[in-house]
Amino acid sequence: MALQISATNPEHPALLLELPWQLPLEQWPEEYLVPLPRGISRHVVRYARAGDEVIAVKELAERPALREYQLLRDLDRLAIPAVDALAVVTGRLDAAGEALEPVLVTRHLGGSLPYRSMFETTLRPATMHRLMDALAVLLVRLHLAGFAWGDCSLSNTLFRRDAGAYAAYLVDAETGDLHPRLSDGQRDYDLDLARVNISGELLDLEASGALHPSVDPVEFGTEICARYRSLWQELTRTSVYPAGKYHYIERRIRRLNDLGFDVAEMQIEHASNGDTVSFVPKVVDAGHHQRQLLRLTGLDAEENQARRLLNDLESWMATQDDYAPGDPLGARPEVLAHRWVREVFRPTVRAVPVELRGAMDPAEIYHELLEHRWYLSERAQHDIGLDTAVEDYLVNILPRARETLQPTAD
Repeated sequence: MALQISATNPEHPALLLELPWQLPLEQWPEEYLVPLPRGISRHVVRYARAGDEVIAVKELAERPALREYQLLRDLDRLAIPAVDALAVVTGRLDAAGEALEPVLVTRHLGGSLPYRSMFETTLRPATMHRLMDALAVLLVRLHLAGFAWGDCSLSNTLFRRDAGAYAAYLVDAETGDLHPRLSDGQRDYDLDLARVNISGELLDLEASGALHPSVDPVEFGTEICARYRSLWQELTRTSVYPAGKYHYIERRIRRLNDLGFDVAEMQIEHASNGDTVSFVPKVVDAGHHQRQLLRLTGLDAEENQARRLLNDLESWMATQDDYAPGDPLGARPEVLAHRWVREVFRPTVRAVPVELRGAMDPAEIYHELLEHRWYLSERAQHDIGLDTAVEDYLVNILPRARETLQPTAD
């Protein structure tokens, strides 16, 4: 038996060969490890460094390792928020020639935290509601893509800050299964598992004293079901409108866009008597604002971050002399957008020293600065400008927030 590395990128095997595969993960020396917070897992998991990348390494049997590797690649192809699968390492032997379990290697999701690390300081109920929102959106996106999770829980999710809210990422696909379409029974099964798992995890936090006293674990477990069903209904229901009221259809599409989803295909049917029109979105893709921001600026951000950045971009564009919507002589939106990136976004983000940014990505930093500008402008009763907001943020806000921005050791 020889060591084998199956990887998505031809560069990864060479980097991974430097790691001590002849040792069980529990015995890896500290020099190879990265001290990042870990969630609860039925398997041994370690964070390590491979070249310039931080990776998560999980020991498990060969068949489930290869299966999860393929499922994560499928989710990536479907643009579902999940960790990136990098490799599967098989044929591991210890110094005595005894076989060791294979490992699945994934890329660490920068700026993310497992839920238990977030509860090291007691979370306010409002923050927990935002976590439930993020997890409900993730579950809906998975189900729209035909993916039955089979073990939806807080433990199998990573959370990353997204413009005052959170984005949820699937981190464990071991129990998942991909289908062309999910039945109502399959969706209900996932949802019931989510309710039971989340209630159990919160009861565990309550027993350890880490849960806010006003939070009812059972109610919060039930809450994700209500949030999921509300979002699923909005995304998939059939609407019936009076004939000729086509602006109602546009209003429905705009409402879906506001939720962060694109209507890629639609079905419109006229009633036989001609009095009504039925409209149902046939295919709904998530990431409406993400794609719009990426197309205009080349910036890749979370959905809420993208929405906030687009609003700022549109406000800035309206102040430019060569901005003339619909005028062929005016500057194209893409031209102005790249000018905004060059003249506004990048200089603003770079004003925050790299060593003070912690785990925040550029889009989140810019969102924080916009929020601070709004707060100072409200207090001053006039727009204080972005430069002044940045100066005040660096002096009065960032030093106090620095500890919470950086991931803590396990």
